[in-house]
This record gives sequence, C-alpha cells and structure tokens, in this order.
Amino acid sequence: MSSTLAGWLQVGLLVAALAACYVPLGNYIAKIFTTKQHWKVERAIFKATGIDPDVDQSWGQYLRSMLAFSAVSVLFLYGMQRLQGYLLSFVGPHMAAVPANTAFNTAASFTTNTNWQNYSGESTMTYIVQMSGLAVQNFMSAAVGLVVAMAMIRGFIRSRTGTLGNFWSDVTHAVVRLLLPLSVIGAIVLMAGGAIDNFANYHMITTLSGAHQTIVGGPVASQEVIKEMGNNGGGFFNANSAHPFENPNPFTDIFEIFLLLLIPFATPRAFGKMVKDNKQGYAIVAVMAIIWVVAVAGLSFFEAHTATGGAATIAAGHAAEGTEVRFGTPACSVFAASTTLTSTGAVNCFHDSLTPFGGGIALFDMALGEIAPGGIGAGMYGILILAIVTVFVAGLMVGRTPEYIGKKIRPTEMKYAALYFLTIPVITLTAAGLSIATKQGQAAIFNPGPHGLTEVMYAFVSEANNNGSAFAGLGTAATWYQTLGGVVMLLGRFAPEIFALGLAGSLARQAPVPASAGTLDTRTPLFVGMVVGVILILVGLTYFPALALGPFAEGLH
Repeated sequence: MSSTLAGWLQVGLLVAALAACYVPLGNYIAKIFTTKQHWKVERAIFKATGIDPDVDQSWGQYLRSMLAFSAVSVLFLYGMQRLQGYLLSFVGPHMAAVPANTAFNTAASFTTNTNWQNYSGESTMTYIVQMSGLAVQNFMSAAVGLVVAMAMIRGFIRSRTGTLGNFWSDVTHAVVRLLLPLSVIGAIVLMAGGAIDNFANYHMITTLSGAHQTIVGGPVASQEVIKEMGNNGGGFFNANSAHPFENPNPFTDIFEIFLLLLIPFATPRAFGKMVKDNKQGYAIVAVMAIIWVVAVAGLSFFEAHTATGGAATIAAGHAAEGTEVRFGTPACSVFAASTTLTSTGAVNCFHDSLTPFGGGIALFDMALGEIAPGGIGAGMYGILILAIVTVFVAGLMVGRTPEYIGKKIRPTEMKYAALYFLTIPVITLTAAGLSIATKQGQAAIFNPGPHGLTEVMYAFVSEANNNGSAFAGLGTAATWYQTLGGVVMLLGRFAPEIFALGLAGSLARQAPVPASAGTLDTRTPLFVGMVVGVILILVGLTYFPALALGPFAEGLH
C-alpha cells in the first residue's frame, strides 16, 4: 500500500470518527451550558470559594472575572517557576529556578492556551511544576476559551438583557463535566497505546558503546491528552508529539489528531442546539470542514513533492528531513494542518523542514485566526464574528439592514467585529516589523533571506493566534523574543475576547427580529461559500505581502 493511500485512509478514518461524535458530544456541550443544576462536587467548589453560581453577570462583569482569573493564573505560574528550586520534589528530579524571562514567557504562554515553549520540558521543569502548574493551566485556559464561546452564543439567544451567564459557574462546569472526564478516557487510551505515565526518577544507563544516556520518565499520558484535546500544544518533552513516550505509534498519532479536532468540530452542534436551529450548526461546521480539507490536501501535496523543497530538504537529498519515520510524510501533513488550524501547536514533525509552500500553508492556517475549526471555544466565537461580517457584506449588496440568528447587525456590532478582526494582524505585523528592524531582533535570526522572514512571521503569527508551534532557526530564547513574545501572547488572547464579549453583550440587549422575505438564509450552501470567501479574502489581503516575501519567494527561488 502506498504511503499516499495510507495517508488518505487515515484521513477518512479521522473524518468518520469526528462525524460519529458530532451530534452526541455537541448535544452534551449544549446541555452543560444550559442546565441550571450543579453537581455535588461543583457545589462544594462554589461553597469553598464563596461563589454564587446562579448570579448572572453583564458582559463587563463576565469580562472582569475572566481577566482577573487569568491575571492570577499568570502570577501563580510565574511564581511556581521562579521558586522551583525551593519546592519540595517528592518524586522526579530536582531542578533549579527557571530564569525570569523564560518564566514570564511560559506563564503568559500557558495561561493564554498558547503553550509556546522556549525550553526543553524534561530538563527545565520538575514534575511538580509540570503537573501543578502547566497541566492545570492546560485545563483552565481551554475552559476559558470555551466559556467565552458559550457567552457569545447566549448573546444570540437572550433578549433585552445585558447578562451572559456566570463566568465562574461556566468554567467549573467546563472542567468538571467535559474536560476532566474526556481526559481520563483519553489518557487510558494513550497508556494502552504505549505512552508512559509515571513518577519515576530519571535513569542513567550505559550504552553498548560505553556512552551514558539519561532515560526520562514522567506523568506524560495524562498531560498529553489535555494538551491535545484542550488545543494547548505544549510538550512534556522537547520533541513534543514526535517523542515516542508522548506519541508511541501510528495509532496514538491518529488518536491525538482526533483529540485536537474533537471539541472544536463538535461545538457548532452545541451552537445549533442552543439557538434551536441545528442547520445553523451544520452551516458553521461546513465552513470549518471545507477549509480543513483544503489545508490538509494542499499541505499533503507539497510534502509529497519534495522537489518543491527548500534548503533543508535539498540538503538532505530530498529525504523526509525533519519527519518522524514512525509516522511518515502523510501523517506529518495531516498533523501539521490540524495543529495549525486548531491553535494547538503540538507537532509530530519539524515544521521548519516543511517545503516552502507546505510551511506557507501552515503559516496561513494560523493567520486565519483560529476558525477552521480553531482552538477550543476560540474557533467558535471567531467564526461567528466572521459570519456576522459576511451577513453585513451581504446586507450592503441588497441594501437592507443585515440580520443573523434573529439579531440585527448594527454599527455597534460591526465596530466590535472590525476591532476583533483587526487586532491580531496589528499585533502580529507590528511585532514582526520591530523584530526585523531592530538589532535585538535581527541578532536572533540565523537564516537570512526569505526563510528567515518566514521564521519571524511564523513565530509571531503563532503566538498572537495562541498556537505555539514554531519554526527552528530563530533564537526565540533571546530576551527580545521572550519578552515581546509574552506580550504578544497576552494581547493576542485577551484583546479579541474583550471584543467578542462586548459584541455578545450588545446582541443580548437587542430584541429578537423575526425573519422576513429579505432576510438572508444563513443555513444554505450559498452562505457557507460566502463565509469561506470572506475569510480567505480578508486574511489574504492582510498577510499576502508577508507571504509573498517569505514562503512564496523561497518556494519560487
């Protein structure tokens, strides 16, 4: 069987598994965020923290709760890393404190669901910090993104009120009812597939040639599952999901791809259930699926034709340089497209070794802004805002006030939508421009020419879109990139969420508008095609100059 055929059979199996989970998981997510009842463990949490989970919050209160929680998370995680040398390590190796710039970058990274890593996990973080700090944020940052999406959906289903629910109740429900149960099941599957999960100390062994090698351990499977399912992406080991302890074989590889796509692709079903129109959910998931399939096909094509390769591929004699041999080029392509489209950032192959056009597709995937299917929650509120922009454009064409899910899209809503869309490109291009124009930024660019530009752009697009994957060849451990990258991640996560919640609050204050003969039907293939077109045109116009000077120029050279 050819590797190409095997790759497409994997894609078919993946699509079938996601389709089977779409309805039941989507219905369950909708139920989680529409029920008024609380489980016993949730009531215990609310009582211990003094939270009244039944108090509705305005969008401003919801936002302040989210920002306060995230700020405390950054400070707590930063403190754990700086005090790591003093923390009692009952199991695993003892390690020194993490340097201040790396600690700041990592704290910002994991709190924003980015999990960008400028360090090797197995030689920098103790088990205590990995599990009590980083793994906790893998759950909490994913939950924050999901509840913002739920608040956005409530903006459509509520009327004449500015309230969007209760942030603390939503986050608790997301973790206790969704993320924890699925993580337990997923961890068992990964351990059955060969992923390690222990608290063993590192072992020093002597090889047959007389050299010494350290064999590491760790609670890997339990962190691997939430890293993928929560669209976080940080690896327990430096090799990330290419490491055999994290991702032992082709079965676990396809299972991890399934995990990182599972919740983002099921959330549109929850949207359809909550707005009481399942066809709306089908339209949204169709947009996501079209872009995902095109990205997988394009990346697979260019990686299968290594004659289009850049310097690294040519130097390796057109071999699959940078590709994990256990998975091969097809699995690398599917993983790379899926991880960059979901803001996960985990990798099972070296993205810097992708062909120029393959790397360009991965870069473009992230530039889309987490919408196909996007990060957990972030993909949902991102694509809803782009759907609103599409409805507005359609309304201009026919000369009437646009409507979406029974709400008018007025100037107020469009201002929030425009600010949402413009924020990430401004952050990304400003940071990249400063890095290219200053000595501090230039000093860490080790590859000159178009490939170096691609590496810089990839880094900041990845950080601003909370992805976390990276091209090598850029010294991102330098203070300039550590500090600026941390700021980019914080702005790239929370600024768009501010505008998303503001838009949701504005929609919730409206009275519902009944559909009329002039209302655009947003459940049809026509609307799906319009949304895809708006997405590609907006992103293409924004990033085309950078893409032309980077991967396109390298690929055509």
